Amino acid sequence: MLGFLAMGIRDLDRSMLKPLTNTFGFASNCFVCEPTNEAGLRLSFCHDDERDVVVARHTFGTQHSGAPSLVHGGVIAAVCDDAMAWASIALAGHFALTAETRLTYLMPIPVDQEVTITGRLIGRVGKQLWLMADVRIGDTVHVRAESRATVLSSEVAATAGVPNGPKGVSRE
Repeated sequence: MLGFLAMGIRDLDRSMLKPLTNTFGFASNCFVCEPTNEAGLRLSFCHDDERDVVVARHTFGTQHSGAPSLVHGGVIAAVCDDAMAWASIALAGHFALTAETRLTYLMPIPVDQEVTITGRLIGRVGKQLWLMADVRIGDTVHVRAESRATVLSSEVAATAGVPNGPKGVSRE
């Protein structure tokens, strides 16, 4: 497992990346990844079959800053949460709700620099999933996130308007 953690982002072959899109059968207005949300970030996550991760690239502008030239930590937290959500859907085959998350901000992220966001599934026991995400500039990790998520029960899924399983995940 450590092999892909050590692999540099520049080593990615873009042909291995398959876009993940919402074909779940319900509308989404996700702040992070919905392409039609005009107020959102509109990140596009892809599934990297070879490394078994989800990945997105993005450049945050000054409208995403906290300090004048640094990306706001809350925006980064939302991006990490979404990366782990897509990892749950694409890699574990389930919709899940975040139960707890821990973020470690190792280095600030300047605005106007491209970052790579990676999400991965690291474990599963019953309905509990353990996930990780990181945000890098080049090969340097700036933020690392760890999360435990609970697979949606049929009752919670129905209440949320989510089908029981991500059968609509498109990996074009």
